[in-house]
Amino acid sequence: MRRSATLFAIVLTAGLVLSAGTALAEEFEYVGAEGCKMCHRAKTGNQWQKWLDGPHASAYETLKNDASAEIVADMGLDGNAWELDQCLECHVTAHGVSEDRLGRRYSVEQGVGCESCHGPGSEYKSMKTMRSHDAAVAAGLVEISTETCTDCHNEDSPTFKGFDYDDYVARIAHPIPAEDE
Repeated sequence: MRRSATLFAIVLTAGLVLSAGTALAEEFEYVGAEGCKMCHRAKTGNQWQKWLDGPHASAYETLKNDASAEIVADMGLDGNAWELDQCLECHVTAHGVSEDRLGRRYSVEQGVGCESCHGPGSEYKSMKTMRSHDAAVAAGLVEISTETCTDCHNEDSPTFKGFDYDDYVARIAHPIPAEDE
């Protein structure tokens, strides 16, 4: 009985800590892709350039092309794709969050930035925190999963043509090199 009570207390405490962390993450500020750039350049694997060269950096701009206007018309929507919530929710980081959570470097023009996948960075952005993966996760860094991607890459998207998580993650991979490299 005592072992069960101890186990229950541990599980309950862990649940409360995780719940508190989730609640806190909902209050963290989005620093914007520019806020990540400073540390994620050549010495750390050049994640910044990988993002710039990939499709996510230009996700907002794609809403301004003729194909997007056609999709809006086909969907029976009124307005410009770059102004519609249905489009912005997947083409812009932090769409719909309170403006007080958007840092000074945040911009919709950055499209799908680092924090769309990795979570708002205000609490994990420091070098001291980022040196420890566990500390960064505890401070809000999101562990990427299939669900991270399929929030947008799914059948609800008018341009969806299937999604193979492993293939797409490999295409945009931007790891930090091992210390001994």
